[in-house]
Amino acid sequence: MKKIIFVAMLLAINYSVLAQDKKVIRMARITIDSSQTEAYRKLLKTQMEAAVRIEPGVLSYTVYEDKTAPAKLTILEVYADSNAYLAHRETPHFKQYKSATKDMVKSLELSALNPVFSLKKKEDF
Repeated sequence: MKKIIFVAMLLAINYSVLAQDKKVIRMARITIDSSQTEAYRKLLKTQMEAAVRIEPGVLSYTVYEDKTAPAKLTILEVYADSNAYLAHRETPHFKQYKSATKDMVKSLELSALNPVFSLKKKEDF
């Protein structure tokens, strides 16, 4: 009986820790005017570098290109919490990026994501 109670307590603690993870994960699927792909990427990279360098709540950006259509990008963004995400949208570098790229973007689909599970190989050091 003590073993069952101990296991239940461990599960409750693990659930509590997971429930407290307040990271905000966003995915943007963007189609760029194919004649402006390189210019767009340069502006995107500049914005991303500024956000990661300046904003403590911006944890990571990853940009993926569709192998058969380089003008289609998927961006995975991770923020410390919702306040960090909202603050990011108000920064001068983000607003400058949005203004500079508005005529380059043919379509934009934004999604908020919740992690379900993640598996990684253990790195040997």
